[in-house]
Amino acid sequence: MAQNRARELELGEGELVIARKELNSLHDALYVLACAFDDTLRDLDDTPDDPQELRRMLNWLLDSARPLRDYEMSASDVSAE
Repeated sequence: MAQNRARELELGEGELVIARKELNSLHDALYVLACAFDDTLRDLDDTPDDPQELRRMLNWLLDSARPLRDYEMSASDVSAE
């Protein structure tokens, strides 16, 4: 079905169609991860040797990355050639 839809839309081999909701969700998760990364860099400059703060920073990064790691796109959300 996806291949037929790709032909109808005249998509090239490297192109796909993604639902705006899915794209927005990915963008939001990337934004959260980028903020966690920036916060962690800043916090490392402020408290580089505090084990509790290092653990908090690591947890913030992991919690921010988890939605991207666990992300799955359903076939109905994407059409590709």
